[in-house]
Amino acid sequence: MKSCTNWLIHNVNIVLEDRVVYGSVIVQNGKITQLVTEDSSNAAAIAAESGLSTIDGENGYLLPGFIDVHVHGGFGADFMDADKGSFDTITRFHASQGTTGMLATTMTASKEAIEAVLHAVSDYRSTDMPYAALYGVHLEGPFISEKWPGAQNPAFIKTPQLEWMQQWQTAWPGLVRQLTLAPEKEGSIETIAWLAEQGIVTACGHTDAVYEEVIAAADAGLSQAVHTYNAMRGLHHREPGTLGAVLTDDRIAAELIADGVHVHPAAIRLLLAAKPAEKVILITDAMAAAGMPDGEYSLGGLAVVVKDGEARLREGDALAGSCLTMIGALRFMREHTALPLEQLSRLASGNAAKQLGMSELTGSIASGKQADLVWTDAELQIKQTWVQGRSVFEASSNEA
Repeated sequence: MKSCTNWLIHNVNIVLEDRVVYGSVIVQNGKITQLVTEDSSNAAAIAAESGLSTIDGENGYLLPGFIDVHVHGGFGADFMDADKGSFDTITRFHASQGTTGMLATTMTASKEAIEAVLHAVSDYRSTDMPYAALYGVHLEGPFISEKWPGAQNPAFIKTPQLEWMQQWQTAWPGLVRQLTLAPEKEGSIETIAWLAEQGIVTACGHTDAVYEEVIAAADAGLSQAVHTYNAMRGLHHREPGTLGAVLTDDRIAAELIADGVHVHPAAIRLLLAAKPAEKVILITDAMAAAGMPDGEYSLGGLAVVVKDGEARLREGDALAGSCLTMIGALRFMREHTALPLEQLSRLASGNAAKQLGMSELTGSIASGKQADLVWTDAELQIKQTWVQGRSVFEASSNEA
């Protein structure tokens, strides 16, 4: 794996926030320093003058690296394993699929198990992360609805415990970046308001909240919905439900699992028609089985059967996360929607960066930003991934 953070890629279609342009990108000391968007035939001269290595983009695409705010694992490992080896496995696999940053997502579990993940992620972030970066932790539960557990273990569901959140913020400042809860539960509004003050994204998910309860939560600071359509009260014309609030309140960003299993393409198009372009965020919700063959796995201590790439609980048959990757989601969206690539790229990168308050650093291709980049061919097959200008995956090296 190359460690060079000074290079130039030319003969490539650069996916910017509002258009795609042909040209070159120069990376120095891990940051994007120049975009040459006119004829880049002089790229070799630029590289030689600056002492840069040169990459021929082969007329493919250069996109911002993907940011996955909801991912549980991959390639046989789970973030609940709470150890460096599993974190390396997960971040290495997803880097091979174009992801450059993610939130380590927990399951509804005991306080002790969640704290073990927080401790392990904190330690992992204190050293050089060799593959995709962990930006922090997404706590999916345990403050969710007993009516909508999905693949979460109902034995550990609790009402919101604000004191837990305060303890964790004190012990690991800034580590928790997102919390998923059911806003109808007692104590939720107070918890949401405190989280908003701390800059932590609060999302509704695994919830039976009626429309008015979601609006009240948004008034308190709730700003996201977890895997929209899934594990939430649906839309009814006399009681719009959780989904109705998510679709119509522009304060709420909507996560989307675009795998053709969790959400029908027509429902995806409905979501895109209802929400502002910057308020839809592609996620994978990937579990340990992502990148692995069909078989039996575990998610949050519950048995999962994966068949034909679809993950379901052995008991109850509920969908149990996914085997999706971010590049797979992007390709699915390209096939089933009319959105141009630059807008799809925002769904996979820029919108998440904005939600996390990181858009000045990453999430788009612009001078001064981190060189978190992914190069694909014309069919959106991954060729190379960089995190802060450092190559973390090359297709030719068969490293992942």
